[in-house]
Amino acid sequence: MELDNKNINKNWSRRAVVYQIYPRSFKDTDGDGVGDLKGVMEKLDYLNDGTEASLGITAIWLNPVYKSPMKDFGYDISDYRDIDPLFGDLAIFDRLVAEAHKRGIKVIMDFVPNHTSSEHPWFQESKSSKNNPKRDWYIWKDPKQDGSPPNNWLSVFGGSAWMLDEETGQYYMHSFLPDQPDLNWRNKDVRDEMADVLRFWLKRGVDGFRTDAVYHLIKDDEFRDDPPNPNYEASKDEPYKALLHVYSQGRPELAKTANTLCNVLGEHSSNIYMVSEAYLGLPQMMELYKACDNSLHAPFNFNLMMLPWNAAAFKKFIDEYEEKLGPDDWPNYTLGNHDRSRLATRLGQDRARLAAMMQFTLRGMPFVYYGDELGMEDVPMPADAVIDPWGKNMPGFGVGRDPERTPMQWDGSSHAGFTIGVPWLPVAPDYKEKNVERESRDPNSVLSFYKELIHHRTKSPALLIGSYKPMESGNEHVFVFGREGASEKLLVAINFSDSEQIAALSVNGTLLCNTHRGQCGGEKIQTTQLKLNPHEGLIIRLN
Repeated sequence: MELDNKNINKNWSRRAVVYQIYPRSFKDTDGDGVGDLKGVMEKLDYLNDGTEASLGITAIWLNPVYKSPMKDFGYDISDYRDIDPLFGDLAIFDRLVAEAHKRGIKVIMDFVPNHTSSEHPWFQESKSSKNNPKRDWYIWKDPKQDGSPPNNWLSVFGGSAWMLDEETGQYYMHSFLPDQPDLNWRNKDVRDEMADVLRFWLKRGVDGFRTDAVYHLIKDDEFRDDPPNPNYEASKDEPYKALLHVYSQGRPELAKTANTLCNVLGEHSSNIYMVSEAYLGLPQMMELYKACDNSLHAPFNFNLMMLPWNAAAFKKFIDEYEEKLGPDDWPNYTLGNHDRSRLATRLGQDRARLAAMMQFTLRGMPFVYYGDELGMEDVPMPADAVIDPWGKNMPGFGVGRDPERTPMQWDGSSHAGFTIGVPWLPVAPDYKEKNVERESRDPNSVLSFYKELIHHRTKSPALLIGSYKPMESGNEHVFVFGREGASEKLLVAINFSDSEQIAALSVNGTLLCNTHRGQCGGEKIQTTQLKLNPHEGLIIRLN
């Protein structure tokens, strides 16, 4: 299904600021120490109550809340059409969607198509015998002659990607935990069933999906060995990096599969959107952009999380990204998520503010990870407190994800106002300083800065729908770019360094925002030498 340009530019994604909620850690209302859907509902006004006192969020992405044994905290699904009792039920979910919509907030579900739980009825049937009709719903292979796995493919979470089923004498494939067997996306019945899962949630009013691990969906049909990675260093790299994963994922047929999913969205409405999780460079990202005929999809852009903190590197990537995007492609920028160390931990608080200014002024859809708007940092976990299976399976490689998943910090009361029970992960020790209640009262806090930027973006034609204009600063430490709409032209200047810098720019305009001050709006600027303080970012409206 093709959509005309006029329709796609009305899609809600074109004006959205998306807030990622890890439901286990957002707000607990029943005292079991785990966040729930009623907790999300309770805090919707914090996200957007229609005033500038709220954050101004226009979409939420919920990490999985489906029925699950929780071996990988919800990414091991045993029923795609129900809510786990830990989080609530379908009636509460429906209320959450309705309450979000009342506030102008779209709801994005986490769609996990690559694998199910090993407790899913489909897998129970599949493993029951080689002749079962659902046998081919998963990826089963005979052992090699010596009984070893069919090939050398590895699990992201450690060890072989193959698990022997003693009963039937075959191996099944799992890209992640053995409790997460991979579905066989070359099977039409699987594709049809998963399309129906999307339809089920679309009928319940969901506005879009974040598709998990999309690059893993299609494996090599000849099951060839992955080649060794020549740059692998066993002393510091996690074992998964020992191979180049050219056959176990990302096969050419993936584009066709992605288009199938896009068509399901398009048949429902032109106002649905999907983003797919894949850590890719620009060439592979562009393949995924091109995969869908209807422009209702984009691959996640995680590159700003991976780049060295360097003005030239950021400029090079962003300029190229903008240049390669098609007219109906929509960019997105992510600075943090539930799988990566927190923004303020990776960059430090000063740089994190700069990154936020950049994210909210670049063209496209920004994704904010819960708590980043407070300057929340990773909470170190002692070895005996680690509960993330990746961290437990591979100690010493720093892959554990518990530190960035700790409870949201609402106020200075016990457990930061997250729960009256015992929180499932420890609350950060600095929660009395970094919390919503306290930062809301401080005009110079990180939270106040986020609110200013988001609300300013919402009111700015140049930021919402304007074009991106590459510019030269004449200084390797300063990244500058323009945003231009019919009625407004903006200049954004970011000083990446910890010393004062001068950008050789002729500027005549009004200062709108400054990373060093809470309130936006300020003095006139007329200069041929733009001075920036250490770690300072400026948004200037040009005359």
